[in-house]
Amino acid sequence: MSISYCKLWKLLIDKKMTRTDLKQQSGISTSTLAKLSKGENVTTDVLVRICRALKCDITDIMELEHKDEQE
Repeated sequence: MSISYCKLWKLLIDKKMTRTDLKQQSGISTSTLAKLSKGENVTTDVLVRICRALKCDITDIMELEHKDEQE
């Protein structure tokens, strides 16, 4: 299982915002923005700050991708 932030990037396009706008409005760092771009893990605090800045729910900015998992 992995995390996808594709919903976040689509939401930014819908709101006509750049990643720099997101960084400034949410107060996240450049390194955190890079982690999001790479689909890496970030803290829930970061996700909450993004949701506050975009006035959205956490499910509007991320989702879990289920890869073909073998048990």
